[in-house]
Amino acid sequence: MNSEPTNPEHRPTGTGWPDDAAPTPPRETPPPAVSAPATAKPGPRRLSSAGVVIALLLGLLGFTLVVQLKSNSEETGLASARQEDLVRILADLEAREQRLRQEISGLEDSQRQLTSGVEGRQAALEEASRRADELGVLAGTLPAQGPGLTVRFEEGDQRLKAAAILDAVQELRGAGAEAMQISGTSGDAVRIIASTYFLDADDGITVDGERLTGPYTIDVIGEPRTMETALKIPGGVVESVSNDNGTVIVQERDVVEVSARAAPTNLQYARPAS
Repeated sequence: MNSEPTNPEHRPTGTGWPDDAAPTPPRETPPPAVSAPATAKPGPRRLSSAGVVIALLLGLLGFTLVVQLKSNSEETGLASARQEDLVRILADLEAREQRLRQEISGLEDSQRQLTSGVEGRQAALEEASRRADELGVLAGTLPAQGPGLTVRFEEGDQRLKAAAILDAVQELRGAGAEAMQISGTSGDAVRIIASTYFLDADDGITVDGERLTGPYTIDVIGEPRTMETALKIPGGVVESVSNDNGTVIVQERDVVEVSARAAPTNLQYARPAS
């Protein structure tokens, strides 16, 4: 007599098993659903510290290139200048240096005299009187005389503009001019001071309200050779006027008279600072 198998795994699949006792097959677990990543909205981009450093370096590089190009252009201009022009420029610089050294030496002497004790008071009075005369000459309220130049401007095909006269005045000031006046064929001579203005007019120029017609003459007191060199540098006043078919005649004088006077200015607001 055969015995029934005791191992459930070897049970026959016939009709001997009831339906509810049949083994249930294992259920397959579905894979987890993968959701699509949410698209983040782009926010404002923040400039990092590295970006700031890079931007600063690029700006510095651009500035360096501009300065280098400007320097190269200036050096090219001097390299193309003639030897005699370079000699004049060098002489002008040496004369300016000598003038500044003399001014420094004079100021040091004045300082020693003012602090010398018993003679300090008398030296102070003399220094104050000298300064008053100098300020009167610079302000145009006192006449002046001394070595200098007469600069005559003659027009060519084109009318000479006020800007050309102003350029000449600026060049003369830079070369150490101490007193100047301008005159024309009509009108009174006008003292040129710090506040003097130049305007174009229908038949000439207007200087501090005085109408002048060409040719014009500037009488200037100062070191003659230094001022003449400043007017004749390459690209300077003489060359600019010549390009407009005009003429600039520069003559050195042992004594130049600057007799025109400027009206004194009454200050309304400015006061010496304590």
